[in-house]
Amino acid sequence: MVRLVLFDIDGTLIRTGGAGMRAFAQVFATEFNATGGFESPNFAGRTDRSLVREFFNRHAIPPTEENFDRFFDRYVFWLDHLMQTSRSEVCAGVWDFLRGLQALERPPLLGLLTGNLRLGAEIKLRHLRLWDHFVTGGFADDHEDRNEIARMARQRGCQALNETLRDDQVLVVGDTPLDIRCARHIGARVLAVATGGATLDQLQAHQPDWAVNDLREIQPERVVHSG
Repeated sequence: MVRLVLFDIDGTLIRTGGAGMRAFAQVFATEFNATGGFESPNFAGRTDRSLVREFFNRHAIPPTEENFDRFFDRYVFWLDHLMQTSRSEVCAGVWDFLRGLQALERPPLLGLLTGNLRLGAEIKLRHLRLWDHFVTGGFADDHEDRNEIARMARQRGCQALNETLRDDQVLVVGDTPLDIRCARHIGARVLAVATGGATLDQLQAHQPDWAVNDLREIQPERVVHSG
C-alpha cells in the first residue's frame, strides 16, 4: 500500500498561465538589466535554481550566491504580484483525486516534489487554495538537482510518518519525463499525467507505472492499493 504520494506542481496540480516565466523575466530586467531569451528554455520539470543559473550564464552574470539571493528575493515578490492577474487554474481531476486519497481508510501522506522554491510553491498553491493539502515535500531550496530534491522529499515523508518506507510505498505524480526520472532515482512508483509538459505518448515512452491524460482517468484506490 502506498503511504506517501509526492506531487509535482506546474503542469501536474496547476497551470499558472506563465506567471513564473514572466516573474523570471521581470527580475532579470529590473535587477540585472538583462532582457530576452526567456521563451526558449523549457521550464517543465526544471528547478528554479538551475534555470536561474542558465540565464546567468546566458547574460554573463556571475552565478554568485549574492546574485542568486538577489534574484530570488525579487522573484517571489513578482510571482505573488503576477499570480493575482494570471489565468491560473487547477488541472483536470486534481480536486477529486486529492479528496479520494484523503477519503481512503488509511490515507497516504501527501507531499510535494517540485523544482519551485518553497515560498514560490506556496504562493502558487495558496492562490488556488491547494497549499494546505500538503504536509511535507522537497523544493528547489534543498538542492539544484531534481533527483536530490526527490531524495529529500522521500526522507521528510518517512520522518513525518515515522516509518521507513519501501520503494513500492512511495508514489510520484508528475507531468514530464524528468519527473519520471527523479521518481526512479528514489525507487518510487510513478503516475504520469499529460496535463503539462509532455504528451501521453512521450510519457509512456519512459515507462511509468501508470500514464493518463489527466487525473479524471484513474481512481486513487488503483494506485494506492495495487500490488
